[in-house]
Amino acid sequence: MRRTALFATASALVVGMIAWPAARHADAAPSTFVHPGVTVSRAQLDFARTKVNAGAQPWKGAFDQMLASKYADLNRTPKPRATVECGSYSNPNYGCTDEREDAIAAYTDALAWYITRDDRYAQKAIQLMDAWSAVIKEHTNSNAPLQTGWAGSSWPKAAEIIKYTYTGTWTNSARFATMLRDVYLPEVINGSNSNGNWELSMMEAAVGISVFLEDKTSYDKAMAKFRTRAAAYVYLSTDGDLPKTVPSQNLDTKAKIVSYWQGQSTFVTGLTQETCRDFTHTGYGISAISHIAETSRIQGQDLYGTDVGERLRQALGFQSKYQLGAAVPSWLCGGSLTLGLGPVTEVGYNALHNRLGIAMTNTQTLTEQQRPAGSNNLFVAWETLTHGDNPS
Repeated sequence: MRRTALFATASALVVGMIAWPAARHADAAPSTFVHPGVTVSRAQLDFARTKVNAGAQPWKGAFDQMLASKYADLNRTPKPRATVECGSYSNPNYGCTDEREDAIAAYTDALAWYITRDDRYAQKAIQLMDAWSAVIKEHTNSNAPLQTGWAGSSWPKAAEIIKYTYTGTWTNSARFATMLRDVYLPEVINGSNSNGNWELSMMEAAVGISVFLEDKTSYDKAMAKFRTRAAAYVYLSTDGDLPKTVPSQNLDTKAKIVSYWQGQSTFVTGLTQETCRDFTHTGYGISAISHIAETSRIQGQDLYGTDVGERLRQALGFQSKYQLGAAVPSWLCGGSLTLGLGPVTEVGYNALHNRLGIAMTNTQTLTEQQRPAGSNNLFVAWETLTHGDNPS
């Protein structure tokens, strides 16, 4: 049966029961890693480049937006630190914003290089990566794991494009790999028992870093943690009366679960663990789920055909409905939501709607309204350009 036809059914149970070949478990590392292969593939980059060069929309507008941003500034001066110290909500902020934005800038420059073939952008990406790999030693304070996850999600996306498509010289690529292995990966690979967006972002970084390092052991560990956390982050009615949990959090009573879900005691399909906190943090979690699913697909295992895809579809649809202005019922978060989902819908929408043919009316409306999707200035950037209606 074609996967498109299978997904056309409304049953999450059926989706969750798709069988995969016995030769390889769905969250196991590939025998050979695909490069570039973190969130965006060479085929997707080629599609975007063709569309931009033809002046086609929305890709040309998305590219122009990216090139006009501060992240594409060829005069940007990197601001590396040996110790990046980030407290709660980045207070104190000693290098937190600088690190995240330099990482986004490196990815931005890598994309600009690929589309324009202007060596200046590749060299700028290399300058930024080299500056940080020469200096950084650690992340400290309470937000260290999350900060490492955010910055660590952008660095390998930039490095993959430069290492595997740029024909010039990147002399310090091995030093950059050492930075990822020694400074970033140990901080994120063991996960977090905080709000779910933390661990999802950390696993996004761990998966991306593992691809760049071709580290099958860390890839497998990160993917296993991701599968557990994604199931505990987005509720499906097939989960039962209560959401799934992460065993290490010991959420072993309904009262504990309700408290962890921001006081929400009525569980409906598509609700996330942070919906009643605010949509901004919810968007972080949804984005990380989509990024990991996309990387997994590029690496040869399509998680969109598992419960991950169904949870992503339902989370996008549920949040999009209210982001678009639907009335909030009294049973949902006390009848009040804090909106602000962010530019996080393109990757999941493209995979589920455009490739697999699933109707996603609310997500489609929101995605098209928000185009071109920009950056959330943390770890999301330019996804209309890279994934908007991209069939590759």
